[in-house]
Amino acid sequence: MGNPICHIEIPTTNLEESKRFYEAVFGWEVTAWGNEPYWLFTTGPGATGGAFFGSDRISPAGVVLIIEVDDIPAYLARVEENNGEKLTEKTPIGNEAEMGYYAYFRDSVGNKMGLWSKK
Repeated sequence: MGNPICHIEIPTTNLEESKRFYEAVFGWEVTAWGNEPYWLFTTGPGATGGAFFGSDRISPAGVVLIIEVDDIPAYLARVEENNGEKLTEKTPIGNEAEMGYYAYFRDSVGNKMGLWSKK
């Protein structure tokens, strides 16, 4: 089996409205994360989680899927070896990377995607 999708990012121009909509329609639990315009959601026990992130406009990239991997630099190298593009280096999440690390890339046809690892 391959690497699982572990996180989804949904851009929004209105965090409160996105919270209201997804809680009302799907029963998701949405919570603010720190002081950032980045609100986490869970879709149920054991399910993939995600976040709404504040933006002044909806991203033309749309929803960003985050794929769990064990070695972000190695996967970024594989992305580039297969005609993809690295958008960011491995980056810590939170103070002292307590939430792990992330990086973004574009696949070989231009879709923006992300990687996540615990270490």
